[in-house]
Amino acid sequence: MTSTLVFNIGQLVTNDPQHDGTKLGLIEDAALLIEDGVVAWAGLNSQAPTHHIKHRFDARGRAVIPGFVDSHTHMIFAGDRSQEFRARMLGESYGAGGIAHTVEKTRAATTEQLQSNAQALFIEAYASGTTTIECKSGYGLSVDDEQRSLEIARSFTQETTFLGAHVVPVEYKKNPKDYVDLVTGPMLEAVAPFSKWIDVFCDKGAFSADDARTILKAGIAKGLLPRIHANQLQEGAGVKIGVEMDAASVDHVSHLSEKDIEALSRSKTVATLLPGAEFSTRSPYPDVRPLLEASITVALASDCNPGSSYTTNLPFIIAIAVREMHFSPEQALWSATMGGAKALRRDDIGHLFEGARADFSILNADSYIHLAYRPGVNLIEQVWRDGLQIK
Repeated sequence: MTSTLVFNIGQLVTNDPQHDGTKLGLIEDAALLIEDGVVAWAGLNSQAPTHHIKHRFDARGRAVIPGFVDSHTHMIFAGDRSQEFRARMLGESYGAGGIAHTVEKTRAATTEQLQSNAQALFIEAYASGTTTIECKSGYGLSVDDEQRSLEIARSFTQETTFLGAHVVPVEYKKNPKDYVDLVTGPMLEAVAPFSKWIDVFCDKGAFSADDARTILKAGIAKGLLPRIHANQLQEGAGVKIGVEMDAASVDHVSHLSEKDIEALSRSKTVATLLPGAEFSTRSPYPDVRPLLEASITVALASDCNPGSSYTTNLPFIIAIAVREMHFSPEQALWSATMGGAKALRRDDIGHLFEGARADFSILNADSYIHLAYRPGVNLIEQVWRDGLQIK
């Protein structure tokens, strides 16, 4: 057995309420024992085990937080859309149409180019404290390119999502029903071995409620688990469908009705907010307070993609959420860790309970509050994944 004791932690965030009665489960002057990549014990520094410890690491009074869980990304793509971003900042509105440019570039790229770009983004995310990443397809939109995208994604993470229903590709614009048939037939058949989840963009300019329901049902029948892009651009049926299908998460949810909030409150479905998209499209930020007041589980994720949220940095997302969406620093950190785990229906990550994967970051600060208090400053000093330091 390999054991490591991280001691002299100024503030340990466990997300285990038994420690202090709050959702963050704070322990001041703490220590953390890791055995074979798993949390074996967390508690007061003065009560830390002393026998049979192979490695000791002094945290020097700094804060330790669970690794971020980024439950919504689109990292398999080629090219960028910086000119689109510039135009938007000069006053043009955002719609789903810009995805076609990335599809063209992705189809033309070699597998090696896609693999290299994805690897760079994963490394970038890890460096900013993210230790679990969900990754979608959706920029291939052909049988071969969607399969290729998901094979690449699977080489980096087990949390892979088939998003063939991102938008209808150019060649099917006149026959969108034929594309739905392709997604639910040959494309689904090809990608299923490399996919854990199935997703649909159900919104203006993307897929209708009926098509979204058909696509999710086909994925479920094939053994994939449902999640859905919903209500990013306007109110619609996406949340209703997500709850109806017991989706793990409905994502974006920037425009919610009272009925949407009521439906979510009666479900196990997580509401995943993606403020990087509002930031990058200069759109109004949703207010998290009605969701929290309804006791809905909320996650925060990066939505990393080349068109509307080209960031892998969850501390940045936390800072935006606190400043613009009325999260408290505590709620934002919980949503980017435990909330993300719940959006992936995982109980082994997003926290530092006994038995959890030893995924955590050591901050160059004495409190988690600095993540929002010092926006744009790299406070992630070290990152540990499965009990091993990776940064």
